[in-house]
Parts: sequence; C-alpha cells; structure tokens
Amino acid sequence: MAVKRVSKSEFKAKALEYFRLVESTGEHMIVTDHGKPVLEVRRYDNSSLTPLEELRGSVLFYDDPFEPVGLEDWEALK
Repeated sequence: MAVKRVSKSEFKAKALEYFRLVESTGEHMIVTDHGKPVLEVRRYDNSSLTPLEELRGSVLFYDDPFEPVGLEDWEALK
C-alpha cells in the first residue's frame, strides 16, 4: 500500500477533500515542501485503552527480570 504524497500547494487547494479521504479510508498522507516530507495527516485513533493495557500481552519472552545482564547478552553489541 503506497502512501499518498502531495505538495503543500496542492494540499492547500484540496485540504477538505484530502481530510475526507483520510477519514474514510484510514490511510495516511504525507505533505511535502519542495519534495521533502514535512507533515503527516492521519485519522485520529480514539483508543480508550491506557498505555499499560495497550502493552499487555506484548512480552514474548520472560525469564527472570532480576537476573543481572552481562555485556555479552546485549544483541546490539554483537
């Protein structure tokens, strides 16, 4: 799915049309200035979940949280 990219001047002329498009499809849009992305327009997600509820169930692996971690255990250092 390709993200729609529009220039600032085109967005200004058709803003209401683009807002309705984003609202109805849920796809986001990038607004550019001289070819460089400057804004992202996306539908508001009114999630009633707290941040903790959103993260619940996302831990994939859990051993002992109090076990010391050695330098050789950090994947970023490999």
